[in-house]
Amino acid sequence: MDSNELARVPGVNPNVPSASRVYDYALGGTHNFEADRQAAEFMFSLVPSTPKWLRMLRACLQTAARRMAADGFKHWVDFASGLPTGDHVHSVLPDARVLYSDTDPLTIAMSKHLLGDNPSVRYMECDIRQAGDFLRRPDVTEFLQGQRRVAFGANGITVFLPAEENRRFFRDLYDWAAPGSKLFTTFETKEAALTTPKWEQFIGMFQKMGESFHLYSLPEYLDICGPWAQDTMGVVPLSEFLGLPPGYMTEEDREGLGIEFYAVILEKR
Repeated sequence: MDSNELARVPGVNPNVPSASRVYDYALGGTHNFEADRQAAEFMFSLVPSTPKWLRMLRACLQTAARRMAADGFKHWVDFASGLPTGDHVHSVLPDARVLYSDTDPLTIAMSKHLLGDNPSVRYMECDIRQAGDFLRRPDVTEFLQGQRRVAFGANGITVFLPAEENRRFFRDLYDWAAPGSKLFTTFETKEAALTTPKWEQFIGMFQKMGESFHLYSLPEYLDICGPWAQDTMGVVPLSEFLGLPPGYMTEEDREGLGIEFYAVILEKR
């Protein structure tokens, strides 16, 4: 789908930036408009390492999907999925049943156009603050073929929820899932005492797009995950999760704020 076709999706306004399309642009995608590109470039001017971090997040999602596929998982449930473009989970796991979800109706509409009639991939509306109710829906049960030993994706989500809503999200998934289920998730941190005017402007851009933004310490994130257990790799920086060489992320990439992203695969034992 090119941008002209995308603009014809009912309700889509090419002149108003969308968080999912800004993310698509940051990943080098083409499902975005000039307003999205301008918003993204302004965010990059404030925090220049943003595209590098976001591309690592997507690469970690792909890596986690492959690892879980190697463990025999055939059902993937993804939350706050954004646009399911060609580098998303269903392209990495062509033999799996992949359920994407988001709460933004325009993102959902665009995503359904992108996916077409692929019977192994579905996109549904889900507010992650009500993930338990979502997982118990009859249409979700039907699509997952009654399977509750599944792989979950929660990539880049935690910063957009207050701590208690995060905690409830992880608990909802844990309570629904069968033993043996796994959950891929990521955490973003920085030095708590550090900030800059550009960083505050950067956070303000999310707020203008209707998103809240919360950072926690790594121990706080792990506490938020509640009863989930870490797999044998544990929680590691994105570069280590991907097997990148030491020094791949430079001090400049940390923007003078001590920025670090972590990835982990959690298990229900």
